[in-house]
Amino acid sequence: MVDAALIKECADPSLNPAIVEQFVAAAGSTDPLTVTVKSGARLILVQKPSSTDEAMAIIRQHAGRSVVRVGLTQFPAGLGVKDAGDLKPELVDPCENLRSGTAMFAKVLRIVSKWYGNPTSEEALPHIFEDAVYAWKTGEFEGVSVFQAKDPGGGLELQQRRNVPSIVDQDAAGTTRDTQAHEDVAGAGIRIDLSRIGGN
Repeated sequence: MVDAALIKECADPSLNPAIVEQFVAAAGSTDPLTVTVKSGARLILVQKPSSTDEAMAIIRQHAGRSVVRVGLTQFPAGLGVKDAGDLKPELVDPCENLRSGTAMFAKVLRIVSKWYGNPTSEEALPHIFEDAVYAWKTGEFEGVSVFQAKDPGGGLELQQRRNVPSIVDQDAAGTTRDTQAHEDVAGAGIRIDLSRIGGN
């Protein structure tokens, strides 16, 4: 659980705090020093860092050769950086990581929402969130590299809804993820049939 004060101070203001909590729970880590390294579909085991210096050493060792995710939001390290030596300790700073991660996730949500036609129906919202989390984890959505893609813009506001039951789904690893279905995506109001979309 991310500290509410940290969310208020550091998270992207376009995301409701409840959405930030869901995002970190579904795709992030509770430890700001967490470094995850993957080569293709293979997870590379790395020593758990106990300091910022240790975390940065692991990040610099693997950045550029493998997919490296860091911090509370599991932000993709090396994004927009040409040399591993240019990677900064801010990557594992809780506030900076949350700020960068939630801003990027808000963009991913806008990309996914636009693909869906910017629906506002409550039935669509859990699908959009799930697909955005999946896109965050994989770096792609419908053949588009979401981290490098242009922000489609639009004033995406995810508002918290009351009394909406949570949705439990199975992710690719077969683990149960509890996704609260109380976000509202501001948009054009187009209603579309989402029954054929498989999410993950």
